[in-house]
Amino acid sequence: MSTAYIVEAVRTAGGRRGGRLAGVHPVDLLAKSLDAIVDRSGIDPAAVEDVITGCVTQAGEQAMQVGRMGVLASKLPRSTPAVTIDRQCGSSQQAIQFAAQAVMSGTQDVVIASGVESMSRVPMGSNATFHMKEGLGHYMSPELQARYPGIQFSQFMGAEMIVKKHGFTKEDLDRFALSSHEKAIAATKGGAFEAEIVPVAIETPEGTQMHTVDEGIRFDATLEGIAGVKLLSPDGAITAASASQICDGSSAVLVVSEAALKAHGLTPIARIHNLTVTAGDPVIMLEEPLFATDKALERAGMKMADIDLYEVNEAFASVPLAWLKHTGADPDKLNVHGGAIALGHPLGASGTKLMATLVHALKRHGKKYGLQTMCEGGGVANVTIVEAL
Repeated sequence: MSTAYIVEAVRTAGGRRGGRLAGVHPVDLLAKSLDAIVDRSGIDPAAVEDVITGCVTQAGEQAMQVGRMGVLASKLPRSTPAVTIDRQCGSSQQAIQFAAQAVMSGTQDVVIASGVESMSRVPMGSNATFHMKEGLGHYMSPELQARYPGIQFSQFMGAEMIVKKHGFTKEDLDRFALSSHEKAIAATKGGAFEAEIVPVAIETPEGTQMHTVDEGIRFDATLEGIAGVKLLSPDGAITAASASQICDGSSAVLVVSEAALKAHGLTPIARIHNLTVTAGDPVIMLEEPLFATDKALERAGMKMADIDLYEVNEAFASVPLAWLKHTGADPDKLNVHGGAIALGHPLGASGTKLMATLVHALKRHGKKYGLQTMCEGGGVANVTIVEAL
């Protein structure tokens, strides 16, 4: 079986809901990351055989196959195929895994995995809620309701269930949230994101500016301020401060074969070591990364101690905390440049976004193995293990 290599990985800086990226159409936002992959890798645009794009809310400006629209808005030739996929928050991580599988199978040699989500312009869940409001049906079918009577599939409820199951306190969540901001602040001030961020030109009252800094980072964050944020549920522990931020952004990863490295004179930055996806309880749902990680390590013949850095998506603080508790992983290796609580979670773009951060962090810190995992709606989780080169 062929080896799949990562040659380049990029992301835009996150934009808050209604913030600096809200004026950019998601198709154009995706095109920015696709163009950056071409420019930074030096790949001949005509050599790209497919673009796989993750996007969760495929409605409105993200409808009509947003991946293909992004290709048509980019410098890639119109002959470049594209497909848009939805594995909820893991959509673009799955795009990486599909791209790697294409390369490893020998089916294709050069594939871009990507993701986009403009949560300002296409509100989360609007592809379902619009139809429900118009009386056009509900995604819960009669047979599904019979299997899960009276059950609401809610990521928030799942996150609160994890809090109770694993015995976390609100202070645990608040302290984790503060650490996310502190690490993101240090990474930003230290230039850790410069190699991965794609500048995006935006219009402001002061004129055209380049958006290069993640807008969600609270540079004045304090534990007292985070602790004072209102609970989302009166009997719960989670607040908006200990949950991922709604975010606009795009990201992309170039995955190629060894033959493509030689044919195009490319230099790889990582080798894809393991691809795993599992599914479990759709009610507590966000706990699945714990068990997916167990399976990934077993399949890779590795132990947690072999992994140098981890990216565990901070959908809610309770998820990475439960992951640390279950795996016994070293907290100092987790999300070393901050996570979605500080940097934002642009749904379909988060998988390739986290991979961009992970591979560049491995290089920056002189580390070898990295593991990325993502909790996903419906109780699914992806795990990808990479080796820095």
